[in-house]
Amino acid sequence: MAEIKILSWNVNGIRAAARKGFLEWLDKESPDILCLQETKASPEALDSDLLSPPGYQVYWNYPERKGYSGVATFTKVKPLNVRNGFGIPAFDTEGRAIVSEYPEFTLLNVYFPNGKQNDERLKYKLDFYEAFLDFIEALRRAGKNIIFCGDVNTAHKEIDLARPKENEKISGFLPIERAWLDKLVDSGYIDIFRHLHKEPGQYSWWDMKSRARERNVGWRIDYFFITKNLLGRVTDAYILPEVMGSDHCPVGLKLKF
Repeated sequence: MAEIKILSWNVNGIRAAARKGFLEWLDKESPDILCLQETKASPEALDSDLLSPPGYQVYWNYPERKGYSGVATFTKVKPLNVRNGFGIPAFDTEGRAIVSEYPEFTLLNVYFPNGKQNDERLKYKLDFYEAFLDFIEALRRAGKNIIFCGDVNTAHKEIDLARPKENEKISGFLPIERAWLDKLVDSGYIDIFRHLHKEPGQYSWWDMKSRARERNVGWRIDYFFITKNLLGRVTDAYILPEVMGSDHCPVGLKLKF
């Protein structure tokens, strides 16, 4: 059996991350698959060392609007096929998802919308959530084993953020957003980190303006979810809070096949 290590990281700008040692970190960490969110760059704006690091094939999805959103999947193993988005133009134009199919599983790398800007963006976020669940349910009905990862932009339970009471009326911890995560779990998708780790104080995002990371006043909004039939394959799920370079840190999943 071979172990597969998958990492997910909202880099908050791939070029900024590169200036802070991203490629050195990638070489040292050497995941089999790396899913990046909020890359904020189209490939023509990137150097060759970011476009094709040694040992990796890289797939990009970037939005029509420059310097915004975007995801990338770096993989050592060539996928059976790769597609961008869900086939819904209203969502696909923002470059938020890459679907990679491997023999053992289908991996979705997703940067979910942020709803803090206004009511319109909150509705967009909630509509995106529903469209995404419909999409993965169709994949599951077709017999696919699902892994999805990325910045979901919502903390699920009170344990998933340092100050739940103060944030009950803030997008990212609204009851309506958290209810979708309840629905996701009720549909049979497992938040694998929380399944394995019940202790509080473990976060993946910190507000940079208030230097919240130094005090670990954070949110856990970056996830790996899996379908139940993959549970027996999981050997670890974890967070890497010591990795700097973004306001998020990487999260990881290891499986054996």
